[in-house]
Amino acid sequence: MNYPIEFPTNYTAIIERIEQIDAKQYERTRNFMNGAVSYLSPYISRGVIQLPQIKEIVVAKYGRYISEKLVQELAWREFFQRVWQHKQEGIFTDLKQAQIKVAHYLMPSNIESANTGIEAIDQAINNLYHTGYMHNHARMYTAMLTCNIGQSHWLTPAKWMYYHLLDGDLASNMLSWQWVAGSFSSKKYYANQENINKYAGSQQFQTILDYSYEELPNTGIPTNLASVTALDLHTQLPSTPTPNINPNIPTLIYNSYQIDPNWHKELDANRILLLEPTHFEQYPVSKKVIDFVLELAQKNIPTIQIYTGSFDSLNALTPNIIYKEHPLNNHYKGKIEPRAWLFDQVHQYHGSFFSYWKKCERHYQ
Repeated sequence: MNYPIEFPTNYTAIIERIEQIDAKQYERTRNFMNGAVSYLSPYISRGVIQLPQIKEIVVAKYGRYISEKLVQELAWREFFQRVWQHKQEGIFTDLKQAQIKVAHYLMPSNIESANTGIEAIDQAINNLYHTGYMHNHARMYTAMLTCNIGQSHWLTPAKWMYYHLLDGDLASNMLSWQWVAGSFSSKKYYANQENINKYAGSQQFQTILDYSYEELPNTGIPTNLASVTALDLHTQLPSTPTPNINPNIPTLIYNSYQIDPNWHKELDANRILLLEPTHFEQYPVSKKVIDFVLELAQKNIPTIQIYTGSFDSLNALTPNIIYKEHPLNNHYKGKIEPRAWLFDQVHQYHGSFFSYWKKCERHYQ
């Protein structure tokens, strides 16, 4: 059992984590489970820190050339956000083409119970349950085993993973699962046991993945992935009083995707973290995730009030609302402000990261 990573919620500690990034080691080792990854994803997803903020700190320290791989990986997240902007609810459907070889639309029981027989994947799932985090390569392995070996449609298991992730981002999560499953890419992603052993540091053989890449797509559904279950996911939201609103000053609306402590920091304003039950009914998250969101907000935005309720009920209390643009905020009313982008100039829809990055690369260089 290995549950080493922790995620501090103090803003100073978060900035220190950015400053401690080793861009050289990141480029060399990021694909290994014990590699020098940044562990910044929960703070990026929650809007506590911004992608340009990370880029500026790292490039100032290492220069553009050495920092490029890290910036490119940050751009993946921005790419997914742009797709979400353009496709909206389409990210919850097979976006480019239907996933092929789909046996069911449920969850393999042994994936959920971390009993797949692949030691590195089972450990990664247990780590997810205990820490709220999973290495990106482990996410790809888990999705591959679920969708391309177990032949599950990607949507239900993607909801399962999103439920547990502290860095849960609907665009990054759903589109990554689709990329692995082949509905948002040109082909399905496969990894065999040899590949997993290399990047996870495991020494396992004679497993359901111990085949060549030519053989792997044709092995059929393994017995231990045949049993499936329906998910029963619910969000525990706090009960909160009606916010105390000063009608003479603006109201800044935060949510689980927007907890930026520096947003209008000097402005005299009502500050409300809005938790809408309808949102969490549609996209449930675990208590661990909710507790993380609450702690980030309350520890770093001293005057913030927590409100569990609808936007409309909040809007009835205050006419002067300010919020940041986000696909989940389309029903908000008031003054909308833009998010911070790495490459604000590249806002068109791109169907692949490669074509997107080619545009971004010009501005980066």
